[in-house]
Amino acid sequence: MTSEFRLERVCRIGTTIGFLGLIAIVAGLVAATHANAQPVAKIPRIGALWPTTPPPPANAQMETLLKHLRDLGWQDGKTIAIEYRYGGNDASRLAGYANELARLKVDVITTTGDLATHAAQQATKAIPIVATVGFPVESGFVKSLSHPGGNITGYATLADQLSAKRLDLLKELLPRLTRVAVLWDPVTHERQPKTVETAAKTLGLQVNVLRAKSADELEGAFAAASTWRADAILVLASPMLNGNRATIVRLATKHRLPAMYPSATFTEAGGLLAYGPSADEQGRLIASAIDKILKGAKPAETPVQQPTMFDLDINLKVAQEIGVKIPQSIILRANRVIK
Repeated sequence: MTSEFRLERVCRIGTTIGFLGLIAIVAGLVAATHANAQPVAKIPRIGALWPTTPPPPANAQMETLLKHLRDLGWQDGKTIAIEYRYGGNDASRLAGYANELARLKVDVITTTGDLATHAAQQATKAIPIVATVGFPVESGFVKSLSHPGGNITGYATLADQLSAKRLDLLKELLPRLTRVAVLWDPVTHERQPKTVETAAKTLGLQVNVLRAKSADELEGAFAAASTWRADAILVLASPMLNGNRATIVRLATKHRLPAMYPSATFTEAGGLLAYGPSADEQGRLIASAIDKILKGAKPAETPVQQPTMFDLDINLKVAQEIGVKIPQSIILRANRVIK
């Protein structure tokens, strides 16, 4: 074997060994990369099915809920994805959106009001639902507050008890009060107006329940209250009425009717007086229920929460405009006074 041949053979063997070594190095790097790589986590999806019109303006209740979700580590677009569906007070539209959320297989649906909750209940028996309603048991959403028993849990607003309390506050505000118009959205449970009628008898008051299930019926309801010569108007809790609070406040001022409202969103819009569950506590409790379910809790075993904190809001500017003097006893109990 010549020296030239031996040299060529050595070079070929060295080249082959070098190539095989390079392949081994690359293969090792690829294997290490796969070993260290973590699968991309799928973030949970929340379906928000609400019977309000789409923003703007920003929905104050939704903003409060988002704040408390962030406090628990859930941030829309980062650690969760929220599918917003605003159906107005339209049963068929809400039903369509509920079915859409069910097809998307979101991890939880949050609703407010009977109409949206019923739509979600009809659309799915598997996806957990966190609902805000007046009467979860009476409306057929849960078996009991402590043991819901199905795929629905959430927050009960004590709408009947609070309606009676609001009527009592109206009587304290207007000692000579005798005739009260009651604005009721018949989409909500009839237990609200019935409780008011019972409370009115105890207080020696006459009440006239006026129905309005859409914004188009509000003008007629206030005209009927004026024709009936109501001394004041009590607005019952309803997502539709809350969504049209600016119109309701305007009509109350137009007819110079002292009005009691179910939440501070009305006094912020120029209403006279509001008493209801703390919006901040409500948002916190709903966010807590969603958090528990996303972490594995079953709605059937997650008790429905009830409010423990209540806000009394007074708008003194409006009182001056319509000629109502707010007793000091009420002002001293107020959580907020708008001047």
